[in-house]
Amino acid sequence: MVVVTMIAMVACFFFKEQLFSVVLGPKPKYLTLINIELTQQFLIHMRVALWAGFIVVSPYLIYQIFAFISPGLYQAERRFTIRAVAIATVLFVAGVLLNYFAIFPITVDFLGSYQVADCVANTITLSSYISVLGVMSLLMGVVFELPVLCWLLGKFGILKSSFMKKYRRHAIVVILIVAAIITPTGDPFTLSLVSVPIYLLWELSILIVKRVERE
Repeated sequence: MVVVTMIAMVACFFFKEQLFSVVLGPKPKYLTLINIELTQQFLIHMRVALWAGFIVVSPYLIYQIFAFISPGLYQAERRFTIRAVAIATVLFVAGVLLNYFAIFPITVDFLGSYQVADCVANTITLSSYISVLGVMSLLMGVVFELPVLCWLLGKFGILKSSFMKKYRRHAIVVILIVAAIITPTGDPFTLSLVSVPIYLLWELSILIVKRVERE
């Protein structure tokens, strides 16, 4: 697993143009990124290649881990594990894609053009851009794991659908707070762009937990 991951990372390093065309895809055309340190661009290139290589081989890594633990599982446990990993992966990717194509471009456009005064110009560094992209993508991917988390808690009898319905209003407040943290723009459109999918995931989680209770 380590050898395959390192090979993938080295391979991604040599596809610099393709790699950064994806990374810089959400950037508005008017926004010019700068670099202020001598070694920073090379180090960023290495870091992005490392993450890209890890992402590329992640399905293989998941398969190897499952192949290692599956002999110790019952047939029903194998089916449960496969289903949980598959659903979790799809939801995580969906959250990352939503951020990449919708949320992050709006965030960059807003923050990149926001000024407290005309005499204070924005100069955005490449490292700052990539850090925000990475953090927001990770947060959206994790938030989209809500149905899987509720499913597991329902399986263990910790979470009940009646509890989720009773505290639905509280959940909406928490969802709005989380959406506000993920999207620092503060405009209603971007806030709804994040909060509405999360709320729909909450409602979906209620149905999932209710089905688990019937089973």
